[in-house]
Amino acid sequence: MSDRFSHLWPPQNERILAALKAVYCDGDWGRYHGAQTTMLEGKLLEYFGCSYVHLLCSGTIGVELALRGLGVQSGDEVVLAAYDFPGNFRCIEAIGARPVLADIVSASWSLCPESFEAAISSATKAVIVSSLHGGLANIDRISAIAKHHGILVIEDICQVPGATVNGRRVGTYGDAAVLSFGGSKLLSAGRGGAVLTNNESVWQRINVFKDRGNDTFALSQLQAAVLNPQLDSLDDDNTLRTHNALKLIARTALVDGVDGLSYAEGEVPVFYKVAWLLKSCHQRATLLAEARQLGLPLFEGFMGFVKRSERRCGKPVSLRNSECASDRTILLHHPILLAENSVLEEVSGQLVQLFAQMGKD
Repeated sequence: MSDRFSHLWPPQNERILAALKAVYCDGDWGRYHGAQTTMLEGKLLEYFGCSYVHLLCSGTIGVELALRGLGVQSGDEVVLAAYDFPGNFRCIEAIGARPVLADIVSASWSLCPESFEAAISSATKAVIVSSLHGGLANIDRISAIAKHHGILVIEDICQVPGATVNGRRVGTYGDAAVLSFGGSKLLSAGRGGAVLTNNESVWQRINVFKDRGNDTFALSQLQAAVLNPQLDSLDDDNTLRTHNALKLIARTALVDGVDGLSYAEGEVPVFYKVAWLLKSCHQRATLLAEARQLGLPLFEGFMGFVKRSERRCGKPVSLRNSECASDRTILLHHPILLAENSVLEEVSGQLVQLFAQMGKD
Protein backbone atom coordinates (compact mmCIF):
# COMPACT_ATOMS: atom_id res chain seq x y z
CA MET A 1 0.00 0.00 0.00
CA SER A 2 1.12 3.57 -0.65
CA ASP A 3 2.77 5.13 2.42
CA ARG A 4 0.38 8.02 1.93
CA PHE A 5 -2.49 5.90 3.29
CA SER A 6 -0.71 3.17 5.27
CA HIS A 7 -1.69 4.78 8.59
CA LEU A 8 -5.36 4.01 7.87
CA TRP A 9 -4.97 0.21 7.94
CA PRO A 10 -4.72 -2.09 9.80
CA PRO A 11 -6.87 -0.34 12.40
CA GLN A 12 -5.21 0.99 15.52
CA ASN A 13 -7.55 2.03 18.31
CA GLU A 14 -8.05 1.74 22.06
CA ARG A 15 -10.45 -1.21 21.82
CA ILE A 16 -7.91 -3.35 19.96
CA LEU A 17 -5.13 -2.29 22.30
CA ALA A 18 -7.27 -3.16 25.34
CA ALA A 19 -8.05 -6.59 23.88
CA LEU A 20 -4.36 -7.31 23.33
CA LYS A 21 -3.50 -6.23 26.86
CA ALA A 22 -6.22 -8.49 28.26
CA VAL A 23 -4.86 -11.51 26.39
CA TYR A 24 -1.39 -10.75 27.72
CA CYS A 25 -2.56 -10.34 31.30
CA ASP A 26 -4.65 -13.52 31.49
CA GLY A 27 -2.14 -15.69 29.61
CA ASP A 28 -4.55 -16.59 26.81
CA TRP A 29 -1.97 -15.56 24.22
CA GLY A 30 -0.15 -18.90 24.76
CA ARG A 31 -3.21 -21.18 24.39
CA TYR A 32 -4.74 -22.83 21.33
CA HIS A 33 -8.25 -22.16 22.60
CA GLY A 34 -9.45 -19.69 25.20
CA ALA A 35 -11.78 -16.83 25.94
CA GLN A 36 -10.96 -14.83 22.79
CA THR A 37 -11.49 -17.65 20.29
CA THR A 38 -14.67 -18.71 22.09
CA MET A 39 -15.91 -15.13 21.94
CA LEU A 40 -15.07 -14.81 18.24
CA GLU A 41 -16.82 -18.06 17.39
CA GLY A 42 -19.94 -16.84 19.18
CA LYS A 43 -19.86 -13.45 17.46
CA LEU A 44 -19.47 -15.00 14.00
CA LEU A 45 -22.29 -17.48 14.60
CA GLU A 46 -24.57 -14.67 15.72
CA TYR A 47 -23.53 -12.24 12.96
CA PHE A 48 -24.13 -14.75 10.16
CA GLY A 49 -26.92 -16.67 11.85
CA CYS A 50 -25.25 -20.02 11.24
CA SER A 51 -24.79 -23.11 13.37
CA TYR A 52 -21.11 -24.07 13.08
CA VAL A 53 -17.79 -22.33 12.61
CA HIS A 54 -14.15 -23.36 12.31
CA LEU A 55 -11.52 -20.70 13.06
CA LEU A 56 -8.47 -21.27 10.85
CA CYS A 57 -4.99 -20.02 10.02
CA SER A 58 -5.99 -18.59 6.62
CA GLY A 59 -8.88 -18.08 4.24
CA THR A 60 -7.06 -20.12 1.61
CA ILE A 61 -6.94 -23.25 3.78
CA GLY A 62 -10.57 -22.45 4.56
CA VAL A 63 -11.53 -23.00 0.92
CA GLU A 64 -9.69 -26.33 0.83
CA LEU A 65 -11.28 -27.47 4.09
CA ALA A 66 -14.72 -26.37 2.89
CA LEU A 67 -14.26 -28.54 -0.21
CA ARG A 68 -13.19 -31.46 1.97
CA GLY A 69 -16.07 -30.83 4.35
CA LEU A 70 -18.54 -30.99 1.46
CA GLY A 71 -17.12 -34.33 0.43
CA VAL A 72 -15.46 -33.23 -2.81
CA GLN A 73 -13.02 -35.94 -3.87
CA SER A 74 -10.42 -36.77 -6.48
CA GLY A 75 -12.02 -36.90 -9.92
CA ASP A 76 -14.89 -34.55 -9.05
CA GLU A 77 -15.30 -31.28 -10.95
CA VAL A 78 -15.59 -27.92 -9.20
CA VAL A 79 -16.77 -24.88 -11.14
CA LEU A 80 -15.27 -21.46 -10.42
CA ALA A 81 -14.98 -18.18 -12.27
CA ALA A 82 -12.08 -17.86 -14.71
CA TYR A 83 -11.36 -14.52 -13.02
CA ASP A 84 -10.83 -15.28 -9.34
CA PHE A 85 -8.28 -15.43 -6.54
CA PRO A 86 -5.54 -17.92 -7.57
CA GLY A 87 -5.69 -19.78 -4.26
CA ASN A 88 -9.19 -21.05 -5.05
CA PHE A 89 -7.94 -22.83 -8.16
CA ARG A 90 -5.05 -24.35 -6.22
CA CYS A 91 -7.36 -25.56 -3.44
CA ILE A 92 -9.39 -27.56 -5.95
CA GLU A 93 -6.21 -29.11 -7.31
CA ALA A 94 -4.94 -29.82 -3.78
CA ILE A 95 -7.68 -32.38 -3.18
CA GLY A 96 -7.33 -33.97 -6.61
CA ALA A 97 -10.49 -32.46 -8.07
CA ARG A 98 -10.61 -30.73 -11.47
CA PRO A 99 -11.27 -26.99 -11.80
CA VAL A 100 -13.83 -26.11 -14.49
CA LEU A 101 -13.96 -22.49 -15.59
CA ALA A 102 -17.05 -20.35 -16.14
CA ASP A 103 -17.27 -16.69 -17.10
CA ILE A 104 -18.01 -13.62 -15.00
CA VAL A 105 -20.50 -10.78 -15.31
CA SER A 106 -18.42 -7.75 -16.25
CA ALA A 107 -20.45 -5.34 -14.13
CA SER A 108 -19.83 -7.37 -10.94
CA TRP A 109 -16.51 -9.16 -11.59
CA SER A 110 -18.25 -12.27 -10.22
CA LEU A 111 -19.53 -15.61 -11.50
CA CYS A 112 -22.17 -15.48 -14.24
CA PRO A 113 -25.15 -17.74 -13.43
CA GLU A 114 -25.83 -18.69 -17.05
CA SER A 115 -22.18 -19.48 -17.71
CA PHE A 116 -22.06 -21.56 -14.53
CA GLU A 117 -25.06 -23.59 -15.61
CA ALA A 118 -23.56 -24.16 -19.07
CA ALA A 119 -20.34 -25.45 -17.47
CA ILE A 120 -22.08 -28.14 -15.41
CA SER A 121 -21.44 -31.79 -16.26
CA SER A 122 -22.33 -35.12 -14.69
CA ALA A 123 -19.04 -34.91 -12.75
CA THR A 124 -19.74 -31.48 -11.21
CA LYS A 125 -19.76 -31.74 -7.41
CA ALA A 126 -19.46 -28.13 -6.24
CA VAL A 127 -19.13 -24.50 -7.24
CA ILE A 128 -17.04 -21.76 -5.61
CA VAL A 129 -18.79 -18.38 -5.76
CA SER A 130 -16.55 -15.40 -5.05
CA SER A 131 -17.86 -11.86 -4.70
CA LEU A 132 -14.98 -9.61 -5.69
CA HIS A 133 -13.88 -5.97 -5.65
CA GLY A 134 -17.16 -4.66 -4.23
CA GLY A 135 -19.16 -6.60 -6.82
CA LEU A 136 -21.76 -9.14 -5.73
CA ALA A 137 -22.45 -12.45 -7.42
CA ASN A 138 -26.09 -13.22 -8.20
CA ILE A 139 -26.09 -15.73 -5.38
CA ASP A 140 -29.88 -16.22 -5.41
CA ARG A 141 -29.82 -17.39 -9.03
CA ILE A 142 -26.58 -19.39 -8.67
CA SER A 143 -27.89 -21.19 -5.58
CA ALA A 144 -31.12 -22.07 -7.37
CA ILE A 145 -29.21 -23.50 -10.34
CA ALA A 146 -26.93 -25.47 -8.02
CA LYS A 147 -29.86 -26.90 -6.07
CA HIS A 148 -31.61 -27.93 -9.28
CA HIS A 149 -28.53 -29.88 -10.39
CA GLY A 150 -27.60 -31.26 -6.95
CA ILE A 151 -24.41 -29.19 -6.74
CA LEU A 152 -22.91 -27.91 -3.47
CA VAL A 153 -22.14 -24.20 -3.03
CA ILE A 154 -19.11 -22.62 -1.33
CA GLU A 155 -19.37 -18.86 -0.91
CA ASP A 156 -16.00 -17.10 -0.86
CA ILE A 157 -16.86 -13.96 1.07
CA CYS A 158 -13.28 -13.06 1.96
CA GLN A 159 -13.66 -9.63 0.33
CA VAL A 160 -17.26 -8.88 1.32
CA PRO A 161 -17.99 -9.65 5.00
CA GLY A 162 -21.23 -7.87 5.87
CA ALA A 163 -22.63 -7.45 2.33
CA THR A 164 -26.30 -8.33 1.90
CA VAL A 165 -28.59 -9.43 -0.92
CA ASN A 166 -32.34 -8.93 -0.40
CA GLY A 167 -31.72 -8.30 3.30
CA ARG A 168 -29.79 -11.55 3.78
CA ARG A 169 -26.08 -11.65 4.50
CA VAL A 170 -23.82 -12.92 1.76
CA GLY A 171 -22.31 -16.12 3.13
CA THR A 172 -25.65 -17.57 4.26
CA TYR A 173 -26.88 -18.84 0.89
CA GLY A 174 -24.52 -21.75 0.26
CA ASP A 175 -23.58 -24.99 1.97
CA ALA A 176 -20.43 -23.38 3.41
CA ALA A 177 -18.85 -19.93 3.44
CA VAL A 178 -15.24 -18.86 3.83
CA LEU A 179 -13.85 -15.72 5.51
CA SER A 180 -10.31 -14.35 5.42
CA PHE A 181 -8.64 -12.33 8.18
CA GLY A 182 -5.52 -11.55 6.14
CA GLY A 183 -3.57 -8.39 6.90
CA SER A 184 -5.31 -6.20 4.33
CA LYS A 185 -8.83 -7.62 4.75
CA LEU A 186 -11.82 -5.78 6.21
CA LEU A 187 -11.48 -8.01 9.28
CA SER A 188 -7.73 -8.06 9.81
CA ALA A 189 -5.53 -10.18 12.05
CA GLY A 190 -2.45 -10.36 9.85
CA ARG A 191 -3.47 -13.91 8.91
CA GLY A 192 -6.41 -16.18 9.62
CA GLY A 193 -9.78 -17.29 8.32
CA ALA A 194 -12.97 -19.17 9.09
CA VAL A 195 -15.43 -21.63 7.57
CA LEU A 196 -19.13 -21.19 8.35
CA THR A 197 -21.85 -23.79 7.77
CA ASN A 198 -25.25 -24.95 8.96
CA ASN A 199 -24.44 -28.57 8.18
CA GLU A 200 -23.06 -30.57 11.11
CA SER A 201 -21.62 -33.23 8.79
CA VAL A 202 -19.58 -30.59 6.93
CA TRP A 203 -18.29 -29.22 10.25
CA GLN A 204 -17.41 -32.72 11.48
CA ARG A 205 -15.53 -33.73 8.30
CA ILE A 206 -13.40 -30.60 8.62
CA ASN A 207 -12.83 -31.33 12.29
CA VAL A 208 -11.59 -34.84 11.54
CA PHE A 209 -9.24 -33.67 8.78
CA LYS A 210 -7.58 -30.94 10.85
CA ASP A 211 -7.22 -32.98 14.04
CA ARG A 212 -3.69 -34.44 14.00
CA GLY A 213 -3.05 -34.58 17.69
CA ASN A 214 -3.78 -30.88 17.88
CA ASP A 215 -5.76 -28.27 15.93
CA THR A 216 -3.47 -28.21 12.90
CA PHE A 217 -4.88 -25.06 11.28
CA ALA A 218 -5.71 -23.06 14.40
CA LEU A 219 -6.31 -19.34 14.76
CA SER A 220 -4.41 -17.90 17.72
CA GLN A 221 -5.78 -16.11 20.76
CA LEU A 222 -3.86 -12.98 19.77
CA GLN A 223 -5.54 -12.98 16.36
CA ALA A 224 -8.98 -13.53 17.85
CA ALA A 225 -8.36 -10.71 20.33
CA VAL A 226 -7.90 -8.10 17.59
CA LEU A 227 -10.79 -9.48 15.52
CA ASN A 228 -13.45 -9.28 18.21
CA PRO A 229 -13.60 -5.47 18.42
CA GLN A 230 -13.36 -5.21 14.62
CA LEU A 231 -16.39 -7.45 14.20
CA ASP A 232 -18.31 -5.26 16.65
CA SER A 233 -17.71 -2.21 14.44
CA LEU A 234 -17.80 -3.95 11.03
CA ASP A 235 -21.23 -2.71 9.97
CA ASP A 236 -20.42 0.91 10.86
CA ASP A 237 -17.06 0.72 9.08
CA ASN A 238 -18.69 -0.88 6.04
CA THR A 239 -21.31 1.87 5.90
CA LEU A 240 -18.61 4.53 5.72
CA ARG A 241 -16.53 2.63 3.15
CA THR A 242 -19.57 1.93 0.98
CA HIS A 243 -20.75 5.53 1.10
CA ASN A 244 -17.36 6.79 -0.04
CA ALA A 245 -16.84 4.04 -2.64
CA LEU A 246 -20.19 4.76 -4.28
CA LYS A 247 -19.27 8.44 -4.49
CA LEU A 248 -16.03 7.56 -6.27
CA ILE A 249 -17.83 5.18 -8.63
CA ALA A 250 -20.46 7.80 -9.45
CA ARG A 251 -17.89 10.50 -10.14
CA THR A 252 -15.67 8.35 -12.34
CA ALA A 253 -18.72 7.04 -14.23
CA LEU A 254 -18.83 10.43 -15.98
CA VAL A 255 -15.56 9.60 -17.79
CA ASP A 256 -15.92 7.91 -21.17
CA GLY A 257 -14.15 4.61 -21.71
CA VAL A 258 -14.06 3.49 -18.08
CA ASP A 259 -16.55 0.95 -16.75
CA GLY A 260 -17.27 0.60 -13.04
CA LEU A 261 -19.38 -1.60 -10.82
CA SER A 262 -23.18 -1.72 -10.95
CA TYR A 263 -25.75 -3.30 -8.64
CA ALA A 264 -29.14 -4.95 -8.82
CA GLU A 265 -32.03 -3.90 -6.62
CA GLY A 266 -31.70 -5.35 -3.13
CA GLU A 267 -27.89 -5.58 -3.20
CA VAL A 268 -25.94 -3.76 -0.48
CA PRO A 269 -22.20 -4.04 -1.23
CA VAL A 270 -19.14 -3.61 0.94
CA PHE A 271 -15.72 -2.67 -0.36
CA TYR A 272 -12.35 -4.32 0.07
CA LYS A 273 -11.33 -3.00 -3.35
CA VAL A 274 -13.04 -0.70 -5.84
CA ALA A 275 -12.77 -1.92 -9.43
CA TRP A 276 -12.77 -0.30 -12.85
CA LEU A 277 -12.39 -1.85 -16.29
CA LEU A 278 -10.22 0.06 -18.76
CA LYS A 279 -10.15 -0.08 -22.55
CA SER A 280 -6.86 -1.94 -22.88
CA CYS A 281 -3.98 -3.61 -21.08
CA HIS A 282 -1.61 -0.94 -22.45
CA GLN A 283 -3.71 1.83 -20.93
CA ARG A 284 -3.65 0.04 -17.59
CA ALA A 285 0.15 -0.10 -17.49
CA THR A 286 0.40 3.61 -18.31
CA LEU A 287 -2.24 4.63 -15.77
CA LEU A 288 -0.72 2.57 -12.95
CA ALA A 289 2.69 4.12 -13.57
CA GLU A 290 1.19 7.59 -13.29
CA ALA A 291 -0.81 6.59 -10.19
CA ARG A 292 2.40 5.50 -8.46
CA GLN A 293 3.84 8.96 -9.03
CA LEU A 294 0.80 10.42 -7.25
CA GLY A 295 1.01 7.93 -4.37
CA LEU A 296 -2.39 6.42 -5.20
CA PRO A 297 -2.96 2.79 -4.07
CA LEU A 298 -4.05 1.49 -7.49
CA PHE A 299 -3.19 -2.05 -8.57
CA GLU A 300 -3.81 -4.61 -11.28
CA GLY A 301 -6.59 -7.13 -10.81
CA PHE A 302 -6.13 -10.90 -10.74
CA MET A 303 -4.37 -12.66 -13.61
CA GLY A 304 -7.21 -15.17 -13.83
CA PHE A 305 -7.09 -18.66 -15.30
CA VAL A 306 -8.09 -18.19 -18.94
CA LYS A 307 -4.57 -18.95 -20.19
CA ARG A 308 -4.11 -22.06 -18.07
CA SER A 309 -3.73 -25.34 -19.94
CA GLU A 310 -6.76 -27.53 -20.52
CA ARG A 311 -4.70 -30.29 -18.94
CA ARG A 312 -5.21 -28.44 -15.64
CA CYS A 313 -8.81 -27.24 -16.04
CA GLY A 314 -11.96 -27.57 -18.08
CA LYS A 315 -13.02 -24.72 -20.38
CA PRO A 316 -16.47 -25.70 -21.67
CA VAL A 317 -17.79 -22.15 -22.18
CA SER A 318 -16.67 -18.78 -23.55
CA LEU A 319 -14.52 -16.85 -21.06
CA ARG A 320 -14.47 -13.52 -22.85
CA ASN A 321 -15.45 -11.33 -19.90
CA SER A 322 -12.92 -13.03 -17.63
CA GLU A 323 -10.17 -12.49 -20.19
CA CYS A 324 -11.02 -8.79 -20.42
CA ALA A 325 -11.06 -8.48 -16.62
CA SER A 326 -7.65 -10.15 -16.34
CA ASP A 327 -6.13 -7.76 -18.85
CA ARG A 328 -7.87 -4.49 -17.98
CA THR A 329 -8.97 -4.37 -14.32
CA ILE A 330 -7.57 -1.77 -11.93
CA LEU A 331 -8.28 -1.78 -8.21
CA LEU A 332 -8.30 0.88 -5.50
CA HIS A 333 -7.42 -0.46 -2.05
CA HIS A 334 -10.01 0.09 0.71
CA PRO A 335 -8.10 2.10 3.40
CA ILE A 336 -8.54 5.22 1.31
CA LEU A 337 -12.30 4.85 1.84
CA LEU A 338 -11.79 5.65 5.54
CA ALA A 339 -9.99 8.91 4.85
CA GLU A 340 -11.35 12.40 5.55
CA ASN A 341 -13.65 14.04 3.00
CA SER A 342 -10.97 16.44 1.84
CA VAL A 343 -8.65 13.53 1.04
CA LEU A 344 -11.39 11.64 -0.77
CA GLU A 345 -12.21 14.69 -2.85
CA GLU A 346 -8.56 15.03 -3.80
CA VAL A 347 -8.30 11.36 -4.71
CA SER A 348 -11.51 11.33 -6.74
CA GLY A 349 -10.27 14.36 -8.66
CA GLN A 350 -6.97 12.61 -9.37
CA LEU A 351 -8.79 9.49 -10.56
CA VAL A 352 -11.01 11.47 -12.90
CA GLN A 353 -7.98 13.27 -14.30
CA LEU A 354 -6.08 10.02 -14.84
CA PHE A 355 -9.05 8.35 -16.52
CA ALA A 356 -9.83 11.37 -18.70
CA GLN A 357 -6.22 11.73 -19.82
CA MET A 358 -6.09 8.04 -20.64
CA GLY A 359 -9.12 8.47 -22.90
CA LYS A 360 -7.28 11.11 -24.90
CA ASP A 361 -4.18 8.97 -25.48
